[in-house]
Amino acid sequence: MTPDREIGLTFWNTTDQATRSKARTLLSGVIKERADDLVGLFYSAFLEDREASAFLSHSVVHERLSHSLKGWLFDLLEVDPETGLEAFDERQKQIGEIHARIKIPIHLVMAGASLVKSDLCARLLEQDADRELIAIAVMLLGEIIDYAIRRMSQAYVSGTTRRAQVDEAYRLVSLGQDVSIERESQRAALMEWSQSVLFGLFGSARGVHLEQISQSTFGLWLRHRAGMMFQGSPSLQSVEDAVQQIDSVLLPKINEARSSGNDQLQEAVGRLQTTIEEIKYLLGDLFQSVAGMENARDPLTKTLNRRFLPSILSREISLANSSRTAFTLLMIDVDHFKQINDKWGHAAGDVVLHQIAEVIMDNVRLSDFVFRYGGEEFLVALVETPEERGAEIAERIRSQFVARPLQLPDGSVLTSTVSIGVAGHRGHPDYAHLIDIADKALYRAKAAGRDRIELGAVEGVA
Repeated sequence: MTPDREIGLTFWNTTDQATRSKARTLLSGVIKERADDLVGLFYSAFLEDREASAFLSHSVVHERLSHSLKGWLFDLLEVDPETGLEAFDERQKQIGEIHARIKIPIHLVMAGASLVKSDLCARLLEQDADRELIAIAVMLLGEIIDYAIRRMSQAYVSGTTRRAQVDEAYRLVSLGQDVSIERESQRAALMEWSQSVLFGLFGSARGVHLEQISQSTFGLWLRHRAGMMFQGSPSLQSVEDAVQQIDSVLLPKINEARSSGNDQLQEAVGRLQTTIEEIKYLLGDLFQSVAGMENARDPLTKTLNRRFLPSILSREISLANSSRTAFTLLMIDVDHFKQINDKWGHAAGDVVLHQIAEVIMDNVRLSDFVFRYGGEEFLVALVETPEERGAEIAERIRSQFVARPLQLPDGSVLTSTVSIGVAGHRGHPDYAHLIDIADKALYRAKAAGRDRIELGAVEGVA
């Protein structure tokens, strides 16, 4: 049976080395001459797609994609199945995994590769060279590009499948939150918003601006948590429609009725209260549908399992880009954690981790996400939060933790510190890029003496 890696490379394996070398030299000249134009052709396939074209608006993506595409083209000149394809295969796998992570449609990659191949073939046919040699170069080019795209596509499909499986698991465990607690918290948040509106209308602070429900604590939760917890539920869509109705129709009518007379105002407020009651009923249905699901929290710290990080961050990056809202990551690491374990034992280490998790959870909202990222590392995703605000939250976590004495199992007390890297999202579609910025900021905080926060470096600046 023909090995998988040999499928599609028949011409490479049946052409003698001397002829193949001449054909590759001919191809090399065309690729090097056309490299910049080929990058433009590849981009044209992406620009045909509205969603994918948004990636190209980010300067870092544009610069890196141009550089990476040129590198990929030059890789085609170096690869030789006779000397081994392992390194080449690994590069195609990495490219496919990145495409899957940032959700670049694979058909667009294939379309771009087809454009590149057609252009190179046309240029080869224009060369003043032996026609048989040109035909061999065209065949070799077609085989190796198709082989590369096949390897890339295999990694893309595998990555997409894994992400879909994790997305579904994440939805089913409903963020690992105790369902009854979350239900009551969101009902309370909804009623708090409702009461603030009524107080603004009839209380001593008449004439104050009425906050939209989409901008309330409940609205944040609905956008960033409910979408994952109840994905695809008709009741969720009904809640979202009701929220849209409140903000776009009912609140404007209430504002108009303020100056039109008490009867009209009472009628508008009555409609608002009816809609709120409808939302409360729908919330009951939603939470009932996930009651009793498996818990997805780290058993020690009660923070989210890292398994769900790709699903959550991918979704939040997409939301931030589509709605042009802020998004910030905190990478938090307990200082000298190994020394704590070595000196006081692992039970003491567990106390430290439990305490820092409590401090973190006390300083974030229900709409934010806290992950146990590593042994003593935590990653916090602050939704709709600019980097400056994220730095304030990080500093509050740092100062509160260092000021909190930690009671150990043997009765002794110790204090510990944390270092924190802060990274604000600037549009890059790959969540791994933002994590890397936060991680490097954390490293700088460690290198600068620990017990401090550092902001992520601006992209392109060392």
